[in-house]
Amino acid sequence: MTETKQRSFPKIEFTDSEAGALEFPSSQSRSYNYYKPAKLRATMYEDVTVDVQPDPDRHLSQGWIYGFGNGPGGYPKEWTAAKSSNWHAFLDPNEEWNQTIYRNNSAVVRQVDLSLQNAKRARAYDAWNPAWLKFVERNLGAWMHAENGLALHVFTSIQRSGPTNMINTAVAVNAAHKMRFAQDLALFNLDLSEADVPFDGSAHKEVWQSAPEWQPTREVVERLTAVGDWCELLFATNVVFEQLVGSLFRTELVMQIAARNGDYVTPTIVGTGEHDYDRDLAYTRNLFRLLTRDSEYGESNKALFGEWLALWVPRCLDAAHALQPIWSQPADKSVTFADSLDAAKQKFRSLLEDLGLDTPKELDQ
Repeated sequence: MTETKQRSFPKIEFTDSEAGALEFPSSQSRSYNYYKPAKLRATMYEDVTVDVQPDPDRHLSQGWIYGFGNGPGGYPKEWTAAKSSNWHAFLDPNEEWNQTIYRNNSAVVRQVDLSLQNAKRARAYDAWNPAWLKFVERNLGAWMHAENGLALHVFTSIQRSGPTNMINTAVAVNAAHKMRFAQDLALFNLDLSEADVPFDGSAHKEVWQSAPEWQPTREVVERLTAVGDWCELLFATNVVFEQLVGSLFRTELVMQIAARNGDYVTPTIVGTGEHDYDRDLAYTRNLFRLLTRDSEYGESNKALFGEWLALWVPRCLDAAHALQPIWSQPADKSVTFADSLDAAKQKFRSLLEDLGLDTPKELDQ
């Protein structure tokens, strides 16, 4: 009988080179220290956004480890004509990340839902005069399409294009804001359609597609969806369009006259959109201020933004002027179009001054 040969297995040897084996001063710490926080201690926002997105200039010494077929790898800086000596210097002043998206938006949803429930319970729509019902039916419904278009085809499309996770997270939150606000307006439209008042819930489609006063706005929104440069798209939307058209309609018209027409529901809903834009403008201001003050590329960026202003300001002003007839539709007209446009222009000038940009000559015409 032959003796069974004993198999030989390699002996396990620990070399202390395994992951987690090395001990160093902060090896037991649960805080990240591969970046320098803005303040003394890193915030949760910084821990979940800073350097999450790869960048060969920082941590990939071998270059991009992945790429597109027949195209560039990762997040090419060539996706925008704007330049920065350090894109990673941008931090969202709102410190938006996954938790804040859900927390803030759920609070707004509860606010809108309670407002709509209270309005139905109190039969608030019965007190609205026919002219105001028609105004909301046509114009607020039309604006819903603008918000939805910007959400799906502007901010959603560019939230992957920025060179850092801090930029892309802020833009993704911007998309969520727009999408939620458009849905809020849709729910409001449905509630009014089901109320015992003369309200045509489908009129907004015809208005957005055919009404002369809304076609220049529709054209600008559709032109925005065709822009390939993510930074230009963000600039043209949040700096130009929102100031000269969005805030003009929402702040300088709807928020000013709704209460005078016996409507306390619309300002509550539109006010959430205004609050969203205030937060989105904060990160936009920080980003473009960083670019215009860049020690290496600041002057070239200013020249570039001047070109973008020359292109988009006339388009947005045309859209704003085309909306003038809707100022005369409500029964109680507490503001004039001229006053509303002047207020919007003044805010726009203040924003451009803050960014270090010259005021376009078209704004004074």
